[in-house]
Amino acid sequence: MPHKTLRKNSDPEYYNKEIRRLKSKVRKSYNRRKLGVHCTEKLRQLSRQLLPVKKSAQDTFLKSVLNKEGKCWSDFYKYVKRRKGNRENIPAMKDCNGRTITDEIEKANTFNSYYSTVLSSEGNILHIQGENTGDPFTTDIKTIRRKIKAIGKNKSVGPDRVSGEILKLGGEAMIPYLARLLDVTLNNGTLRGDWKRATVIPIHKGGNRSLVTNYRPASLTSVVCKQMEHVIASYLRQVWDKNDWLYEGQHGFRPGYSCERQVITVCQDIADSLDNGDKIDAMIVDFSKAFDLVPHGRLPTKIANSGVDSRVVVWIREFLLGLTQRVRVGGQLSEEVRVTSGVTQRSVLGPLLFLS
Repeated sequence: MPHKTLRKNSDPEYYNKEIRRLKSKVRKSYNRRKLGVHCTEKLRQLSRQLLPVKKSAQDTFLKSVLNKEGKCWSDFYKYVKRRKGNRENIPAMKDCNGRTITDEIEKANTFNSYYSTVLSSEGNILHIQGENTGDPFTTDIKTIRRKIKAIGKNKSVGPDRVSGEILKLGGEAMIPYLARLLDVTLNNGTLRGDWKRATVIPIHKGGNRSLVTNYRPASLTSVVCKQMEHVIASYLRQVWDKNDWLYEGQHGFRPGYSCERQVITVCQDIADSLDNGDKIDAMIVDFSKAFDLVPHGRLPTKIANSGVDSRVVVWIREFLLGLTQRVRVGGQLSEEVRVTSGVTQRSVLGPLLFLS
C-alpha cells in the first residue's frame, strides 16, 4: 500500500504560500546552478526576490501579534525562541579534580561557581543623603528615539523576556511609555527585579575548550532597562565633560578618547622626550578581573561627588544593589547567585561606571 511519511513542519510561523513558492524555486535553481552562467544568474535573481518577501511577511506577522489580530501569543513565543537559537556549544568540561562533566546543569553551575569566586565584597552600599546640588536630570526623548531605531534584529532577549524587536516595531508609540517608566523609577528610587538579573553566556576566548578558565562571561540583561541606561549614560557624559571630572589621560569607552589615540599620544610623548634627551621610565600594570572587582560600596558615593542629580545617584545605587546572575549552558540554567562587586559586562552603564 502506498504511504507517505509526514515530517514536522520546520518553517517559521510567518511563512506564507508566496515564501514557500519562491523557496521551492530557489532550491531547484540551486541544484541546477552548475549547468551554466544563466542558471547561476537566475539563482541570484530568485534569491533577491525572496529576501524582501520574507521581510514583509515577518513584519506583518509581528504587527498582527501586537494588534491582536487573531494571532496566538504562543506562536509569537515560538518565533522568539526560534530567532534566539542555540549558540551555546560547550563541550565536556573538567572540574578541579579532573572529573569530566557532561551534564548541562552541572556545567552551568561550574561556570557560575568560577565566575562568582572572583567577586569581592567590602560592605553594604551606603545610603545617599543630602540635598540635590547637581545638574538637574531631564529625560532625553531624542536619545530614546535614536536607540530604539538602533536595536538590532538579532538582539538577545533578557531575563524579562521582552524582545527588542517589539520595541523597534512599536517605534514612536513606545517612546512616551519608556520616558514615563524612566521618570517613575527615578522619582521612586526603585527598579524592577527583572532589570537586576543577568543571564550569563560563557564565550570561548581561546585555548583548551574543556577548561572553565578559558571562557569569559557575557551577560544578557533586560532590553528595556538598556534603553533607560542609554539615557542615564548620556546625562553622565554631559555632566562629567562639563565639569572635567574624568582625567584627560583616561582613554577607552569615551567618545574621542580611543585606545588608538592613547597609543599615538604615548608614542609622541616618548619621541618628544628622546628629542629633548630626557630620561624615560615606564610602568605597566595589568589589573586581573578589573570589571568584576569594581567596589559597589564606594561607587555611588564617588558618583555623588561628581555633580550629578541625586536621583540619578540613587538610580545607579539601586541598579547595583541586589544584582544576581545565572549561567546558561545548552538551555539549562544554573543556581542564582548574588553579584557583590563589579559592573555588568555588555551593559550600557558598565563601561562608564568602570571609568568613574
